[in-house]
Amino acid sequence: MTNSVITIKGLSKSYGKAKVLKNFDLSVEKGHICGLIGPNGAGKTTIMKCLAGIILPDSGEMEFFGSAEDIQKNRARMSFMIEQPVISVSMTARDNLEHIRILRGYPDEKRIDEILDIVGLADTGKKYAGKFSLGMKQRLGIGMALLPKPEVMVLDEPVNGLDPEGIVEIRNLIRRMQEDWGVTVLISSHLLAELSEICTDFSIISGGSLVENLSREELLLKCRNHIALRTNDINRTAAVLEEKLSLHDYKVIHGDEIHIFERVDEPELISKTVTDSGLIITRFNEEGQNLEDYYLEKVGECHD
Repeated sequence: MTNSVITIKGLSKSYGKAKVLKNFDLSVEKGHICGLIGPNGAGKTTIMKCLAGIILPDSGEMEFFGSAEDIQKNRARMSFMIEQPVISVSMTARDNLEHIRILRGYPDEKRIDEILDIVGLADTGKKYAGKFSLGMKQRLGIGMALLPKPEVMVLDEPVNGLDPEGIVEIRNLIRRMQEDWGVTVLISSHLLAELSEICTDFSIISGGSLVENLSREELLLKCRNHIALRTNDINRTAAVLEEKLSLHDYKVIHGDEIHIFERVDEPELISKTVTDSGLIITRFNEEGQNLEDYYLEKVGECHD
């Protein structure tokens, strides 16, 4: 039985001749924080607008909480903050929340104080939202989305434009949502290093197409330390590594570089074995990858 709260199968969307999404798949597991990774224009916002029902896909299927039926009913169990939150700058944080509570018919008045505390705006008093920093406005927007006690939050670029302090505040808030209240989060960003701090899963998108889905554990395994090696004959180098050093845990990158993931604590032996075989080394570095390095590598492979 699936534990997925969001499932997308073969989602496609075009605007005129421009194909924004191309047969995109995604699965978000209950209780996880899934990062949708990609540059501006990759299709992240379009995916989230389809999930929210703001736009309709040309083709494909969406399931919420394991069902393709009652999409609207199940969508009510979710909250969305896509692009900038709609905030009244002439109201306080409390008044903004109260306005949304009344407008949408949420009965729990005590929820306002709880939300203000959750998002760290309890001490803003009579200060109008127009005087808030961008980070405070983003936290208020998330607070408004938390009012109905959603099971799933969909956040589009929530740290975009924030200073480092604001980014940390949003990051801590998202962690608290997931850890303390069990809220499942789908978050998009082009700040890849920031997503690597909070996400349990990653979905890499480029040009509207899925590049790869992987868990945090899989990412850490793939981004482990390695030796980056280039020579005048990459195929022969691979043969030397296998035959003379019994190395099999390696990967050829872009056809001209080998990343070696085992015996990385023996760089001198690897280097000597390669050169003793008559090969010329043009690059030999001990490296490690982060999320951004890995993303750029995967997207590069996609376009080769």
